Amino acid sequence: MNCGYVVLIGRPNVGKSTLMNHMLGQKISITSRKPQTTRHRILGINTTDAGQIIYMDTPGMHQVEKKALNRYLNKTADTTLLGVDIVVWLIDSLSWYEFDAVIFKKLESAGLPVILAVNKIDKVKDKDSILTFFSEAQKKFPFKEMLPVSALKGTNLDTLESILLKQLPERGLIYPEDQITDRPERFLAAEIVREKLTRRLGDELPYSMTVEIERYEEQQKITKIYAVVWVERSSQKNIVIGAQGEMLKKVGTDARMDIEKLIGKKVYLQIWVKVKIGWANNERALQSLGFSDE
Repeated sequence: MNCGYVVLIGRPNVGKSTLMNHMLGQKISITSRKPQTTRHRILGINTTDAGQIIYMDTPGMHQVEKKALNRYLNKTADTTLLGVDIVVWLIDSLSWYEFDAVIFKKLESAGLPVILAVNKIDKVKDKDSILTFFSEAQKKFPFKEMLPVSALKGTNLDTLESILLKQLPERGLIYPEDQITDRPERFLAAEIVREKLTRRLGDELPYSMTVEIERYEEQQKITKIYAVVWVERSSQKNIVIGAQGEMLKKVGTDARMDIEKLIGKKVYLQIWVKVKIGWANNERALQSLGFSDE
């Protein structure tokens, strides 16, 4: 069978997580309109009669490294280029940005086959401009393939899958047929809580908080999950909790419903909010919260 690893790279918020979820037909990676929603390398495994594609969703590559967390995100995105078979570079417009020059250099060093996928193509009115852009792009880099896609609408995703399968080497299955991801349910539960917080809180503090699962108890008829939302300041704690605890209550309801869909079992979810001053710029704090080099 044709099997192998496909890494999804690109700037923050271009739609990498949405693309992976749609390729899998299942939600594994959390999404929001906020850049840097993805903070970890996440595998999504799609096994069909034709082969096995192991997608690797990565944090968006970005230029500014103000805090230790930003440096961790960039390092995670960079090291994911090691040991993969194909790169899908996802962009979301028919233009290049200043930081794209850095990505070009990283891809040249990696020496891997690269597929250029232009996402959100449903928003492009002048379809002829796509061909013009692809012609110019081929002069910049020897892309194996280039195609327009819409991760949200599902446009050309079957074509992308076919292209990837043809490029992957022949080998035995790397993961069991029924495995969807390498991440445990405990990790996915924490990510779902963070997604709901990010969506509910808008621009207020999505980058100043993280979620840790303190206890995950699987019982026969119910799974009990005890989560902690870590923020950097007391004022942020008040925002997360909301007036009379309403914000946290809504987040808890949203998250519980999604976790129940994921694990197929009734869930009891309890969330606390705690302050860990400056956690996003503290290497030891990051490691204790699960941001490790592994």
